[in-house]
Amino acid sequence: MSVQAVNLSFAACGFLGIYQLGACGAILRHGDKLLGSLRACAGASAGALVAAMVVTAPEKLERVKEFTLRFAKDVRSQRLGAVTPGYDFMLTLRDGIEEFLPSNAHSIAGDRLHISITHSKSGKNSIVSHFASREDLIKVLLASSFVPVYAGIKPVEWKGKKWIDGGFTDGLPVLPEGRTVTVSPFAGHQDICPKHRGLLNLHLRLANMGVMLSKENIVRLNQSLFPPPEARMLQYCEEGHEDAMTFLKKENWIQ
Repeated sequence: MSVQAVNLSFAACGFLGIYQLGACGAILRHGDKLLGSLRACAGASAGALVAAMVVTAPEKLERVKEFTLRFAKDVRSQRLGAVTPGYDFMLTLRDGIEEFLPSNAHSIAGDRLHISITHSKSGKNSIVSHFASREDLIKVLLASSFVPVYAGIKPVEWKGKKWIDGGFTDGLPVLPEGRTVTVSPFAGHQDICPKHRGLLNLHLRLANMGVMLSKENIVRLNQSLFPPPEARMLQYCEEGHEDAMTFLKKENWIQ
């Protein structure tokens, strides 16, 4: 079965990006039919980082997982987590981005990577898909992950303007051309996501991302900023892998 033009979009989700990395493992190893028709990847916040890895350096998946686990451990070790005075969240994140982005990442990413960011003053969303240099791409990725107060005080400056987390205005970008396959660690109506196990069937729309109102999702939202122990992080990674495999089989895209 041939697959028409497909995009992958990864939700804003903080440290639960580990779930999306697990999903990527399944797609990269078993989703040849999907990858053969993959047009572009999109994302916000941690989802933008996952999308950048898929587009520019899929062979570094394991290294990105290792960094995510190290970063989470580092944050857990701080007395007040990421908001501990003196802790430089954005510097640590930048070091991780530097680890996996190849020197020509900006060229590879042109028109293939779409990153959601929010203008700090107007609150308007922008989707960026053209990057003048590797540093330009890094700045946009950092902007997409900047949660005020949590990650620092000063927003990320790019092209003379100040920007914050894209998850505030479009946490799960859907691209206008082709089918966009959505990936999220929050139970909802995304293509790849955990099953909703709550008794209530209440659906919320948060910055373009549909989530179910449940205790599990509330816990996950908290863990996206205050990462759980490593054993739970690894469970999320495995759950992402399993949910992606279920999706690939359902679509007959398994290889």
